[in-house]
Amino acid sequence: MDGFTVLADPNRRRVLDALADGESDVGSLVERLALSQSLTSKHLRVLRDAGVVTVRVDGPRRVYRLNDRPLPDVIAWITPYYRRWSRGLNRLTELLEQEKDDAE
Repeated sequence: MDGFTVLADPNRRRVLDALADGESDVGSLVERLALSQSLTSKHLRVLRDAGVVTVRVDGPRRVYRLNDRPLPDVIAWITPYYRRWSRGLNRLTELLEQEKDDAE
């Protein structure tokens, strides 16, 4: 499954957002996201299979965390746009600072 398909599901994005705050076990995610345990586990399995999250066993619990470098296809696609937008925003900042200096 490619990164775009992984991100297409809003519940998977919610799981990723929750894991952005730090690692979590399934029970905590179920409580935090108000999803069923089976649905949460299903989404975690998809995310794990796609390499977006990793899992470690801690006694009876499975603890999930974001992978350090997930979704390379999404990163590769968005990078040129990000660079273009950043250049535009940097130029806007320069113009606003210049305008502010001229007004003083």
